[in-house]
Amino acid sequence: MHAYTTSRISLPSHSARPTLPAIFDSAPPQPVSFFPAGSEIYAQGEKAGAFYQVRFGAVRIYRLLADGRRQISAFHLAGETFGFEADMTHHFFAEAINATGVRVFRFTAGADMSHQLLPLALKGLTRAQEHLLVLGRQNAIERVAAFLVDMTERQGGLRQVELPMSRMDIGDYLGLTIETVSRVFTRLKDKGVIRMLSLRSIEIVKHEALHNMSE
Repeated sequence: MHAYTTSRISLPSHSARPTLPAIFDSAPPQPVSFFPAGSEIYAQGEKAGAFYQVRFGAVRIYRLLADGRRQISAFHLAGETFGFEADMTHHFFAEAINATGVRVFRFTAGADMSHQLLPLALKGLTRAQEHLLVLGRQNAIERVAAFLVDMTERQGGLRQVELPMSRMDIGDYLGLTIETVSRVFTRLKDKGVIRMLSLRSIEIVKHEALHNMSE
Protein backbone atom coordinates (compact mmCIF):
# COMPACT_ATOMS: atom_id res chain seq x y z
CA MET A 1 0.00 0.00 0.00
CA HIS A 2 1.47 3.33 -1.04
CA ALA A 3 0.13 6.40 0.69
CA TYR A 4 1.19 9.76 1.99
CA THR A 5 -0.43 10.67 5.31
CA THR A 6 -1.36 14.18 6.39
CA SER A 7 -3.88 15.76 8.73
CA ARG A 8 -4.07 19.04 6.81
CA ILE A 9 -5.70 18.19 3.51
CA SER A 10 -8.35 20.63 2.35
CA LEU A 11 -11.53 18.91 1.25
CA PRO A 12 -13.61 20.10 -1.70
CA SER A 13 -16.70 22.01 -0.63
CA HIS A 14 -18.95 19.66 -2.64
CA SER A 15 -17.77 16.50 -0.84
CA ALA A 16 -20.59 14.35 0.46
CA ARG A 17 -21.17 14.40 4.19
CA PRO A 18 -19.63 11.52 6.17
CA THR A 19 -21.90 8.55 6.76
CA LEU A 20 -19.94 6.77 9.47
CA PRO A 21 -21.53 4.66 12.20
CA ALA A 22 -22.23 6.47 15.48
CA ILE A 23 -19.52 4.43 17.18
CA PHE A 24 -16.91 6.58 15.40
CA ASP A 25 -18.39 9.92 16.55
CA SER A 26 -16.31 9.92 19.73
CA ALA A 27 -13.19 8.48 18.09
CA PRO A 28 -10.17 10.79 17.81
CA PRO A 29 -9.80 12.46 14.38
CA GLN A 30 -7.93 10.23 11.97
CA PRO A 31 -5.39 11.63 9.48
CA VAL A 32 -6.23 11.54 5.78
CA SER A 33 -4.02 9.25 3.70
CA PHE A 34 -3.32 10.45 0.19
CA PHE A 35 -3.21 7.94 -2.69
CA PRO A 36 -2.00 9.02 -6.15
CA ALA A 37 -4.04 7.96 -9.18
CA GLY A 38 -3.75 4.23 -9.81
CA SER A 39 -2.22 3.38 -6.44
CA GLU A 40 -3.36 0.42 -4.37
CA ILE A 41 -5.20 1.00 -1.10
CA TYR A 42 -5.39 -2.68 -0.21
CA ALA A 43 -5.04 -5.96 -2.10
CA GLN A 44 -7.12 -9.08 -2.43
CA GLY A 45 -5.99 -11.59 0.20
CA GLU A 46 -4.63 -9.00 2.63
CA LYS A 47 -5.76 -9.01 6.23
CA ALA A 48 -8.81 -6.84 6.84
CA GLY A 49 -9.52 -4.96 10.05
CA ALA A 50 -10.10 -1.38 9.01
CA PHE A 51 -12.91 0.74 7.70
CA TYR A 52 -12.36 3.35 4.96
CA GLN A 53 -14.06 6.60 4.03
CA VAL A 54 -13.37 8.53 0.82
CA ARG A 55 -12.76 12.17 1.71
CA PHE A 56 -12.08 13.31 -1.86
CA GLY A 57 -11.40 11.58 -5.16
CA ALA A 58 -12.78 8.15 -6.06
CA VAL A 59 -12.02 4.47 -5.48
CA ARG A 60 -12.65 1.37 -7.60
CA ILE A 61 -13.15 -2.07 -6.07
CA TYR A 62 -12.22 -4.93 -8.38
CA ARG A 63 -11.19 -8.53 -8.72
CA LEU A 64 -8.91 -10.23 -11.25
CA LEU A 65 -10.55 -13.23 -12.92
CA ALA A 66 -8.72 -16.47 -13.69
CA ASP A 67 -8.30 -15.48 -17.36
CA GLY A 68 -6.68 -12.17 -16.41
CA ARG A 69 -9.72 -9.99 -17.01
CA ARG A 70 -10.71 -7.38 -14.46
CA GLN A 71 -14.20 -7.17 -12.98
CA ILE A 72 -15.02 -3.95 -11.16
CA SER A 73 -17.68 -4.50 -8.52
CA ALA A 74 -18.08 -0.96 -7.18
CA PHE A 75 -17.05 2.68 -7.35
CA HIS A 76 -16.92 4.82 -4.21
CA LEU A 77 -17.12 8.60 -4.30
CA ALA A 78 -16.41 11.36 -1.75
CA GLY A 79 -18.22 10.76 1.53
CA GLU A 80 -18.84 7.07 0.86
CA THR A 81 -17.42 4.19 2.87
CA PHE A 82 -15.86 0.88 1.85
CA GLY A 83 -13.68 -1.97 3.06
CA PHE A 84 -16.33 -3.79 5.09
CA GLU A 85 -15.73 -7.56 4.97
CA ALA A 86 -17.68 -10.53 6.33
CA ASP A 87 -14.44 -11.99 7.70
CA MET A 88 -10.88 -10.80 8.32
CA THR A 89 -9.66 -11.02 4.72
CA HIS A 90 -10.09 -8.61 1.80
CA HIS A 91 -11.73 -10.39 -1.13
CA PHE A 92 -11.16 -7.57 -3.64
CA PHE A 93 -8.57 -4.96 -4.57
CA ALA A 94 -9.20 -1.30 -3.72
CA GLU A 95 -7.45 1.27 -5.91
CA ALA A 96 -7.50 5.06 -6.21
CA ILE A 97 -8.98 6.17 -9.54
CA ASN A 98 -7.56 9.68 -9.31
CA ALA A 99 -5.79 11.65 -6.58
CA THR A 100 -7.74 10.41 -3.58
CA GLY A 101 -7.84 11.09 0.14
CA VAL A 102 -8.98 8.25 2.39
CA ARG A 103 -9.59 8.26 6.12
CA VAL A 104 -8.89 4.91 7.78
CA PHE A 105 -10.68 3.75 10.93
CA ARG A 106 -9.17 0.71 12.60
CA PHE A 107 -11.27 -1.72 14.58
CA THR A 108 -10.54 -1.95 18.30
CA ALA A 109 -9.38 -5.42 19.28
CA GLY A 110 -12.16 -7.36 20.96
CA ALA A 111 -14.80 -4.70 20.27
CA ASP A 112 -18.18 -5.96 19.09
CA MET A 113 -19.32 -3.49 16.42
CA SER A 114 -21.69 -5.83 14.59
CA HIS A 115 -24.75 -3.76 15.52
CA GLN A 116 -23.20 -0.48 14.38
CA LEU A 117 -21.85 -1.93 11.13
CA LEU A 118 -25.04 -3.79 10.19
CA PRO A 119 -26.60 -0.79 8.33
CA LEU A 120 -23.42 -0.47 6.22
CA ALA A 121 -23.42 -4.18 5.46
CA LEU A 122 -27.05 -4.02 4.36
CA LYS A 123 -26.38 -0.95 2.23
CA GLY A 124 -23.48 -2.73 0.56
CA LEU A 125 -25.67 -5.78 -0.08
CA THR A 126 -28.36 -3.60 -1.66
CA ARG A 127 -25.81 -1.97 -3.98
CA ALA A 128 -24.45 -5.39 -4.96
CA GLN A 129 -27.95 -6.61 -5.78
CA GLU A 130 -28.64 -3.50 -7.88
CA HIS A 131 -25.37 -4.07 -9.74
CA LEU A 132 -26.40 -7.65 -10.54
CA LEU A 133 -29.71 -6.39 -11.92
CA VAL A 134 -27.83 -3.99 -14.21
CA LEU A 135 -25.50 -6.75 -15.42
CA GLY A 136 -28.52 -8.95 -16.12
CA ARG A 137 -29.83 -6.53 -18.74
CA GLN A 138 -28.91 -7.52 -22.29
CA ASN A 139 -29.16 -4.04 -23.76
CA ALA A 140 -25.93 -2.02 -23.51
CA ILE A 141 -27.88 1.25 -23.56
CA GLU A 142 -29.89 0.12 -20.53
CA ARG A 143 -26.70 -0.68 -18.63
CA VAL A 144 -25.00 2.63 -19.38
CA ALA A 145 -28.21 4.59 -18.70
CA ALA A 146 -28.64 2.83 -15.34
CA PHE A 147 -25.02 3.63 -14.49
CA LEU A 148 -25.48 7.33 -15.32
CA VAL A 149 -28.72 7.53 -13.32
CA ASP A 150 -26.92 5.99 -10.34
CA MET A 151 -24.00 8.42 -10.65
CA THR A 152 -26.43 11.33 -10.90
CA GLU A 153 -28.32 10.30 -7.76
CA ARG A 154 -25.08 9.79 -5.81
CA GLN A 155 -23.96 13.32 -6.75
CA GLY A 156 -27.11 15.00 -5.49
CA GLY A 157 -29.21 14.83 -8.66
CA LEU A 158 -27.28 17.62 -10.36
CA ARG A 159 -27.50 18.06 -14.13
CA GLN A 160 -23.71 18.05 -14.42
CA VAL A 161 -22.21 14.69 -13.46
CA GLU A 162 -18.52 14.06 -12.90
CA LEU A 163 -17.19 10.69 -14.07
CA PRO A 164 -13.75 10.18 -12.49
CA MET A 165 -13.49 6.70 -13.97
CA SER A 166 -12.36 5.93 -17.54
CA ARG A 167 -14.50 4.36 -20.25
CA MET A 168 -12.54 1.15 -19.68
CA ASP A 169 -13.46 1.27 -15.98
CA ILE A 170 -17.12 1.72 -16.90
CA GLY A 171 -16.89 -1.22 -19.30
CA ASP A 172 -15.31 -3.46 -16.67
CA TYR A 173 -18.08 -2.45 -14.26
CA LEU A 174 -20.94 -3.04 -16.71
CA GLY A 175 -19.53 -6.11 -18.49
CA LEU A 176 -19.10 -4.22 -21.78
CA THR A 177 -16.16 -3.48 -24.05
CA ILE A 178 -14.68 0.01 -24.08
CA GLU A 179 -15.81 0.34 -27.71
CA THR A 180 -19.42 -0.43 -26.77
CA VAL A 181 -19.36 2.06 -23.90
CA SER A 182 -18.00 4.77 -26.21
CA ARG A 183 -20.66 4.01 -28.85
CA VAL A 184 -23.45 4.24 -26.28
CA PHE A 185 -22.17 7.60 -24.99
CA THR A 186 -22.08 8.87 -28.58
CA ARG A 187 -25.60 7.60 -29.22
CA LEU A 188 -26.94 9.25 -26.08
CA LYS A 189 -25.25 12.49 -27.11
CA ASP A 190 -26.68 12.29 -30.65
CA LYS A 191 -30.16 11.74 -29.22
CA GLY A 192 -29.76 14.86 -27.09
CA VAL A 193 -30.08 12.92 -23.84
CA ILE A 194 -26.65 13.98 -22.58
CA ARG A 195 -24.11 16.65 -23.48
CA MET A 196 -20.39 15.87 -23.30
CA LEU A 197 -18.72 18.73 -21.41
CA SER A 198 -15.38 16.91 -21.29
CA LEU A 199 -14.09 13.35 -21.22
CA ARG A 200 -14.91 13.05 -17.51
CA SER A 201 -17.88 15.40 -17.22
CA ILE A 202 -21.35 15.22 -18.77
CA GLU A 203 -24.59 17.16 -18.52
CA ILE A 204 -27.88 15.28 -18.24
CA VAL A 205 -30.13 17.14 -20.69
CA LYS A 206 -33.13 14.78 -20.63
CA HIS A 207 -33.20 13.15 -17.21
CA GLU A 208 -36.60 11.50 -17.68
CA ALA A 209 -35.55 9.96 -21.00
CA LEU A 210 -32.35 8.65 -19.42
CA HIS A 211 -34.30 7.19 -16.52
CA ASN A 212 -36.74 5.48 -18.89
CA MET A 213 -33.83 3.92 -20.80
CA SER A 214 -32.46 2.50 -17.56
CA GLU A 215 -35.63 0.55 -16.75
